[in-house]
Amino acid sequence: MSKPIVSIMNVEKWYGENHVVKNMNMNIAEGEFLTLLGPSGCGKTTTLRMISGFEMPTSGAIKVQGESVEKKEPYQRDVNTVFQNYALFPNMNVYDNVAYGLKVKKVPKDEIHERVTEALKMVQLEGFEKRRITQMSGGQKQRVAIARAIINRPKVLLLDEPLGALDLKLRKQMQIELKRLQKKLGITFVYVTHDQEEALTMSDRIAIINQGRIEQLDTPVEIYERPKTKFVANFIGETNLLDAVVLGMNGNTAEVATENGKALINVDPKKGVVVGDSIGISIRPENMMFDRKPVEGFNIKAVVKEQIFVGNLIKMILNLNDGTEIKINRFDEADLAAPGEVVYLYWEQKKGVVIKETKMVDTDSTRDIQGGDPDAEE
Repeated sequence: MSKPIVSIMNVEKWYGENHVVKNMNMNIAEGEFLTLLGPSGCGKTTTLRMISGFEMPTSGAIKVQGESVEKKEPYQRDVNTVFQNYALFPNMNVYDNVAYGLKVKKVPKDEIHERVTEALKMVQLEGFEKRRITQMSGGQKQRVAIARAIINRPKVLLLDEPLGALDLKLRKQMQIELKRLQKKLGITFVYVTHDQEEALTMSDRIAIINQGRIEQLDTPVEIYERPKTKFVANFIGETNLLDAVVLGMNGNTAEVATENGKALINVDPKKGVVVGDSIGISIRPENMMFDRKPVEGFNIKAVVKEQIFVGNLIKMILNLNDGTEIKINRFDEADLAAPGEVVYLYWEQKKGVVIKETKMVDTDSTRDIQGGDPDAEE
């Protein structure tokens, strides 16, 4: 990882008796697009507000460019924030909204004009200088808010669910535009969302936050394909989670017993799995396979409940003997079984992910990435 531009070290945040952020440690690289992702109330927005200076940590330290900022006011930090409600001035036109921060700083008029023109060009709003804010669409207002933020040339741009008020089509369009803009500017983006697809689409890395703790901090591919906890597996996309006990090991292959039958799965030696361990197994719906007869090494029986058409694919819902629901995704109806059919489930051994939970996921699962104790157990 390159030199961190933001460092969060042992940060705690309490609101009275409510423990919102718990021993958070994280380094954010210069020029990185990092997303804080988690359910409502998990502490992601509070973390963003502590970086910006709108909230103060109860304990711990936050550094921007290696300098502690806990005692600095928001305007003294080299960061800018874009809010979900845009926070634009409705009585000003686009030009004056974007120029506002520079006027407050008493920047010369010629330089203000040059920088406003440059910022509006970056967000594709040339020619909108005299347009009233009340005459603009949600996507256009979003661009104005971003232009106003980047015109100050901050080292870090904080974005708190900035696309939340947009309709789905525009939201997807703006995701791509924001990512392109971030790469063009080279500014570090710290982005808050509860939308998993948005995080996967835009981010260089994602910090999954659950109840104030970082469950996993990794690339989108690693988080989707190799979740480290059951929460991450469930929260990112869809998955099939099975509880199992390890019956035997043959090299990196484990024979496991679930409540509904036996199966085989590859095990990363680093996980330290041994015979007798209780583990979780995560199999994405696109990786779950089935046959009309048992496949060698597998004997998990299921009954097809229904098929659901969702546009670009078809979901098959199945029930196991104990009532557990299994999902299988396919692109062609011919690749699915009919409701009422009895099938046997299996998967490529490398496509199943073994999850061995640790006691303190916020430290154990992230320190190697965040520069903490290199000897911490994975």
